[in-house]
Amino acid sequence: MKTKKILVLCTGNSCRSQMAEGYLRHFAGDKAVIVSAGVETHGVNPKAIAIMQEDGIDIAYHTSNNLDEYLDIDFDFVITVCDNAKENCPFFPTKALRFHHNFPDPAKALGTEDEIKEQFRHTRELIKDYSRKFVAEQLQ
Repeated sequence: MKTKKILVLCTGNSCRSQMAEGYLRHFAGDKAVIVSAGVETHGVNPKAIAIMQEDGIDIAYHTSNNLDEYLDIDFDFVITVCDNAKENCPFFPTKALRFHHNFPDPAKALGTEDEIKEQFRHTRELIKDYSRKFVAEQLQ
C-alpha cells in the first residue's frame, strides 16, 4: 500500500492541528506522512506540548508552518480542525479527500490554570478519539 500524505489545517497551527498531527502520526505509524499547517503561524503552544506529553506524545519538536509551504504537495487527505481554517482554506489543486471537524480551541480557554488545563485535556481527548477513528477508517 502506498504511503498516504495527510495535511492537518487550523488557523494558527499552534494547538489543535499540532495535537492532531501528533496523534495521527502515533496511530498511523508508517502508513502515512502527516504534516500540519495554519492559515497563519502562531508558534506551537507550550500548553499543547505539555498536555500531549501527559499522554506520552512528544510534539515539542514540531514547528508552526504556513499552508503556503505545502501548496505543491499532492495530499491524499486534508483535515481541517477548525471552522475558520475550513472557511479560509485556499483552493487546493489536489485530489485530496477533505475532512472537517471543528474542535474547541483550548487556547481561548479562560479561568484558573487548572481550568485551562482541563480545557486542553478535553480537546486533546476529542482529537485523540477522532485521530484513532480516522486512521482505522481511512488507512486500513
